[in-house]
Amino acid sequence: MSYTVAIAGKGGSGKTTTAALIIRYFLRRGLRPVLAIDADGNANLHESLGLDLGATIGATVAGFNEEKIDLPSGLDKTVYLEMMLSQALVESAGMDLISMGRGAGDGCYCYPNTVLKQFIDRLKPNYPYLVMDNEAGLEHLSRRTTENINDLLIISDHSVKGVRTMERIRSLVSELKLDIQRVATIVARVPGGDINAQIKNELEALGVCPIAVIPNDEAVIQADLERRSLLELPDTSEAVCAVAALMDKLAPESMA
Repeated sequence: MSYTVAIAGKGGSGKTTTAALIIRYFLRRGLRPVLAIDADGNANLHESLGLDLGATIGATVAGFNEEKIDLPSGLDKTVYLEMMLSQALVESAGMDLISMGRGAGDGCYCYPNTVLKQFIDRLKPNYPYLVMDNEAGLEHLSRRTTENINDLLIISDHSVKGVRTMERIRSLVSELKLDIQRVATIVARVPGGDINAQIKNELEALGVCPIAVIPNDEAVIQADLERRSLLELPDTSEAVCAVAALMDKLAPESMA
């Protein structure tokens, strides 16, 4: 049985950093293989994981739509698409990655999201741990890309706007009745690890009690500047420690 954790929140809230540090948590504890899923059209999870991005789901679907009239003789188009999608899987030690990415030109992402969801469902039995980094905003929820999830972590940065966005996402999850076992909220990029009094008041007014606070960690900032993988951060990193404590709380018995 796979354990799946998904990350949601507004842009710049620290979703990708948190996703990468959760993956680090699994790998450091020998909990593998992990399937990392970058469900954002603006794919960048690979950079935080120190991986090179090859093909993406969006580009693969766009290419398939252009080339399907020239399918090899006798080859079913569904089988051919699955063959092409398999090339979008970036493999590494203990962890593989698939990325949504952008297709060719503008257009609706409904079909690529459907393809991504189906591809994830097909891969899921091969991975005991899945981590999904979602696009900013709410559309991935309304498209039901983020479904069949054990833990949905909704992240806010250290701002009132972020907290309000976090609450809107939480409300939409409830309204859509998505197949999500547990929803938790996190405030990230917090200076010194202490939430500002005004933001605390906003959280209380909205009835939101964060399960974790992730400090604004200089080690994360420096790794980004130097284009280093967040998987290489030391165990003493404040953000690493905060995410480890979070995952210790969420961990099912099979992870403990």
